[in-house]
Amino acid sequence: MEQNNNRKPEQNGKPPKSKLSLLLLSVVVILFIGMLYGMISDGQYTKTTFSQFMNDVENGKIDEVELHYDRIYYMTKEEAAKPEREQKACFTGLPNGNVLELAQTLNEKGIKVNQVIVEDNSTIMMILLYAVGIGAMFFLMNGITRRMNGGGMGAIGASKAKVYMEKKTGVTFKDVAGQDEAKESLQEIIDFLHNPTKYTEIGAKLPKGALLVGSPGTGKTLLAKAVAGEANVPFFSISGSDFVEMFVGVGASRVRDLFQQAAKVAPCIIFIDEIDAVGRSRDSRYGGNSEHEQTLNQLLGEIDGFDSSKGIVCLAATNRPEILDKALLRPGRFDRRIVVDTPNLQGRLDTLKVHTRKIKLSEDVDLQKIAQATAGAVGADLANLVNEAALRAVRKGRSAVNQEDLLISFETVIAGAEKKNTVLSDKEKKLVAYHEVGHALISALEKQETPVTKITIVPHTEGALGYTLYLPEEEKFLSTRDELLSQLRSLIGGRAAEDVVFNTQTTGAANDLQRATGLARKMITMFGMNETLGLMTSATVEHQYLDGRSYMDCSDETAALVDREVQKLLAGCYASAKETLQNNRQLLDDIAALLLEKETITGEEMMAIINPPAEELTIDNG
Repeated sequence: MEQNNNRKPEQNGKPPKSKLSLLLLSVVVILFIGMLYGMISDGQYTKTTFSQFMNDVENGKIDEVELHYDRIYYMTKEEAAKPEREQKACFTGLPNGNVLELAQTLNEKGIKVNQVIVEDNSTIMMILLYAVGIGAMFFLMNGITRRMNGGGMGAIGASKAKVYMEKKTGVTFKDVAGQDEAKESLQEIIDFLHNPTKYTEIGAKLPKGALLVGSPGTGKTLLAKAVAGEANVPFFSISGSDFVEMFVGVGASRVRDLFQQAAKVAPCIIFIDEIDAVGRSRDSRYGGNSEHEQTLNQLLGEIDGFDSSKGIVCLAATNRPEILDKALLRPGRFDRRIVVDTPNLQGRLDTLKVHTRKIKLSEDVDLQKIAQATAGAVGADLANLVNEAALRAVRKGRSAVNQEDLLISFETVIAGAEKKNTVLSDKEKKLVAYHEVGHALISALEKQETPVTKITIVPHTEGALGYTLYLPEEEKFLSTRDELLSQLRSLIGGRAAEDVVFNTQTTGAANDLQRATGLARKMITMFGMNETLGLMTSATVEHQYLDGRSYMDCSDETAALVDREVQKLLAGCYASAKETLQNNRQLLDDIAALLLEKETITGEEMMAIINPPAEELTIDNG
């Protein structure tokens, strides 16, 4: 029979030292608690002597007594006369232990005896209480140390890294779509791990690390797992937050432990997800503490220390590269910065194909149109869209997902689900209809705008009482000033329609105005599309891969000028939108009437009203 040489200490008949330490600590803690309890209990009484007690008995000063086998508790008449909250009893020892004889003497003197305990029955109970207390304390402390450190007391500095082998991840580059450039950069690392001599013969060195940078949901972690699957080497995966602890030095110890584990099984890949949690800049702008700095310094030292020729590669992912310490990003540490960007049209199409491989699709499904409609979506968004479509197909009792399921799911992600119980009044419905047609009509009349796909006045859960859906005909990476102005006029078109038709303003334009103001401000502060400010930019993008917000990087006077120019630009676009709608009032009324009748119309139905088909000419040969 094969012997197991990796038996744990418990299996050899001896408990590990950490267990003995915990047990000893539990005994000390419980004994200390017992001693402290005894001191507090005794502190409630005034300690006297037996002779003092007998003198008080003879002098008639005792009010009541409790006799125990080795102690006497009594209350003097002076203390009994005080209010109850101010009373304090006395206690003294019983030298001879003759409890019954003393009780008889007290009764003869007319002193009230409340309790007489002749035998000591508390020893066994005390032993049991201490044993239970020690056991409970041991299990409590053992559980806490295991949860904090992934093991016993000796594992405080142990790494929490999980090892993923190829057979466990089950992810390869075939499962990652839309990131061809990132895969190409990582493919070289995989090839080096498989064929190191091909690179070392020419003198090339394997990059020590690669930083995956991109927006949330673009597939950074999925790429790292795919690298493990392709390379077929041990894969250590740990989050940056796992290094951060309240105890100074624990994070640095875990970094050392992680790289020691990796060195034993090299070649391998170390993946640190959300590295900004531990790699944050050490300058005063972002703050810091000694534990954070020790952990970061240890990480820098470990990356410098390992030999890349052994095949250890450190991958890391973040969506906040601007806050990382510059020492972490210098060559020789994270040599490569791989941008995992939002996929383009072809990338979204490939991603949809990956996510629909296990989904039953009907023949009418056109993934190309879905990819066109989802401009700006990342891989996680597309995966969610496909799953929502599959769930909708099940709810409708179908065995396959059709095109309508995918489009409805896309609209649900944008505007939420339909509110079936929300009923608008006729006046509100008419206001919403003209508002949405105002957007759509200006978009249809503007040559620079994206074609309209759908208009609806059905309320949705995301707060929209209606919306206009656009479907771009082609992927665009640049926008001209005329295109942005057309987009501004379209955004303000809803408010313009309210003004033209009803001579009023509603709260329904809040989101439109917010988006329009943001776009106008970008045109002036970031794109240099303003005659007054010229080419000067006055705003800087912060957190590019998160919300993309910008902050003003200029004087107060320039900021005030920017505000005036934004107002001027929006006012000009609003006037232009009103003029367009006034000149096409009949089209506005006709499209709104159709929308009020059907509640949802397509872009083709709207264009049929704007550009009616020419009547066929009949030739009379007579």
